[in-house]
Amino acid sequence: MDLGYINARVRGMHSRLLGQKVFDALMVQQDIPSLVTELEKTPYREEIQEACVLYPGIKGIEAALRMNLVHTCQKILSLVEGSDAEPLVRIILSRWDIHNVKTILRGKHIHVSSEEIQECLIPAGSLGEPLLVELIKQPDVRGVVDLLATWESPYARPLTQHMDEYAKGKEISVLEYALDRFHYENAFSLLKEKSEDHEVMRRLLRQEIDSLNLKNALRMNRDRVEPETAIAYFLPGGEHVGQERFLALVAAGNIDTIVQNLEGTPYAFLVPLIPEAMRTGTFSLLEKELDKFLTRKGTGVYRSDPLGGAVVIGYLWAKQNEIINLRIIARCKNARVSDAELEKELRYV
Repeated sequence: MDLGYINARVRGMHSRLLGQKVFDALMVQQDIPSLVTELEKTPYREEIQEACVLYPGIKGIEAALRMNLVHTCQKILSLVEGSDAEPLVRIILSRWDIHNVKTILRGKHIHVSSEEIQECLIPAGSLGEPLLVELIKQPDVRGVVDLLATWESPYARPLTQHMDEYAKGKEISVLEYALDRFHYENAFSLLKEKSEDHEVMRRLLRQEIDSLNLKNALRMNRDRVEPETAIAYFLPGGEHVGQERFLALVAAGNIDTIVQNLEGTPYAFLVPLIPEAMRTGTFSLLEKELDKFLTRKGTGVYRSDPLGGAVVIGYLWAKQNEIINLRIIARCKNARVSDAELEKELRYV
């Protein structure tokens, strides 16, 4: 299908994203029932009405948001099928496969109930809900990996290669790292063209890898992981956080050294937050700022080449951002968090 036509359709979908006035109206609702009523005035009406019949309270809202995101991703995939934008969209949607498989593996590892695991899944990738339900039914991590192998899923290979290591140390991070590495290697292998669209996608992937490496390096520094151990979790392919900087961050003996390794990079915005994070050992604010950075970069490509596939990429990032912000509002309302605290939690871009 012609990219001009696809982009026109996607721009129409982009115009229906919720504006600031709608978010302001949602944020001042007093409780979940009033939030449901307000959401019924938005493009989420159909899913809200369907899900809230099946699930009470916040579970209804979360189910509706998942349904809406899945519907949106399916619609986009059907639009781009056969076009130059299809590989780009499939790379983005494969992130949901990685998220879902990781969630199921972690759930089995720590013995979380099937219901709790299913509530955290977003079946927007190649593994649809029926397949994910079959994976959840497996008794343990080994069962999940074996079933993926039976299906000849591409995600089975990296997991199978690391099952012995997992069995010895019972570290689920071994399998999570294997999935991440496979995801990025596979994505880069699909982006061989010198086109602007492929370069945009490569740049976004490199920034995602940088973000993951930064998060891991700072956590390992906090937990005093030896560099010899940490190197096994370094993801190659980043832009500004190469192996040398990653190991320097892991081994940094004081805050000044960490700051020195971030200054001059696009991640210098973390520097003012480093002292408090390292003092308390709480990295949630750092991770949130990195997630905002990635969201800004992802949504920003919507305004790049109007005739290229980046318009679709930017829309998918913007849609994901909207869903995340709606989930934050629902969870904060459910927990009776103050409006001021709620606003701090939102991921505006």
